[in-house]
Amino acid sequence: MDDHAKQLGPLGALIGTWEGNKGADVAPSDAEGPDDRGTARSAYRERLVFEPIGRVDNHAQKLFGLRYRTTAYRIGADESFHEEVGYWLWEPATEQVMRCFIVPRGISVIAGGHAKADASSFELEANVGSATFGICSNPFLDREFRTVRYQLSVEVHDDGSWSYAEDTQMQLADDKIFHHTDSNRLRRVS
Repeated sequence: MDDHAKQLGPLGALIGTWEGNKGADVAPSDAEGPDDRGTARSAYRERLVFEPIGRVDNHAQKLFGLRYRTTAYRIGADESFHEEVGYWLWEPATEQVMRCFIVPRGISVIAGGHAKADASSFELEANVGSATFGICSNPFLDREFRTVRYQLSVEVHDDGSWSYAEDTQMQLADDKIFHHTDSNRLRRVS
């Protein structure tokens, strides 16, 4: 394990470029009209790139991070349906893992959780209204598909792959909560 991986605690195993083609997306569909949304289920493939950024100092706080970007494509499609960019951060002193990202639909999330440095799994969460691990959306999304909670589970597997399961809980315009979920298993390609 190189020095970057050691400094990144449980995030060290994610360094590199990853691909997975077993993605499962469950999202709201407005195919039936805006007042009677159904559910859209899509299989997808994606590519994620994690690059170490070294140490980040916030006065006394010392963080180590990964810059990342991901692009997802529905199976059989050439154009992406989802992209995001951001950072995954590790704070050794508090054993805290954080993920800060923005999606070009006009939403940003800072999620966090705790893990031991040698953990092979961890969970992160964010809640709307939190000043620390929170969610911010553009006015349309806040009105029609308000993200009220975000949860992420990550597991690094013995075969060198890793997987994730996301649950983005959205309050729809009719006040119903919809669980927009995504999951995939990824393998390192470089």
